[in-house]
Amino acid sequence: MAPSDQSDAMDVVLMADPLVAGTPVADNGEELVDLRTRGFRISSRLADDAGAFAHVRSGVADRLDAAADALPAGLRLLIIEGYRPPRLQRQYFDSYLHSLRSSRPDDDQEDLHMLASRYVSPPEIAPHSAGAAVDLTLCTEDGQELDLGTSVNANPEESNGACYTGHPSVGADARRNRAILTAALSGAGFVNYPTEWWHWSYGDRYWAMTTAAPAAIYGPSQLR
Repeated sequence: MAPSDQSDAMDVVLMADPLVAGTPVADNGEELVDLRTRGFRISSRLADDAGAFAHVRSGVADRLDAAADALPAGLRLLIIEGYRPPRLQRQYFDSYLHSLRSSRPDDDQEDLHMLASRYVSPPEIAPHSAGAAVDLTLCTEDGQELDLGTSVNANPEESNGACYTGHPSVGADARRNRAILTAALSGAGFVNYPTEWWHWSYGDRYWAMTTAAPAAIYGPSQLR
């Protein structure tokens, strides 16, 4: 089995790849900040009692400000999830890996671990648990979400691969909206995880690998 067999043959470096896992981390010590205090529109769909979902590193928040300012008039970022505690990340990863094992009982376990990282990062290198990643979409000023081809957090199986940022099956409106999102976020210094159009990060291992930075500047963090 090829780890990318659900990707419509798109060649991407997955989160569990040694190129990512082997990237060093030199954490700069930035604190997690609450995006609810920064004027962003934030969905409550993944809200937790501690408000962890609305936090990111301060440098990530600054770049989200810049990305929001770069959007066309009438559009806003809609934040779905930022920081994810390591325990919750482990729960998500193990659950998805279990579903893959159940549907592919004869497949190699190492291949399944790699395949799982298309959708959920292994906890030890997860950008969300470093406060470096944000899942988000676009909406209008009154909060109406735009068409971006799939729902946020649609997995490769249920979306037939359309969750991949550049997937050819996505319609014209969704392609245009993905391009708007990409222009704003990449212009602010973020990198996209190509298997998830909604997932953008700065300062984590995947960002460091993508940008050829000598090290990630954010490692696993705890919300105080």
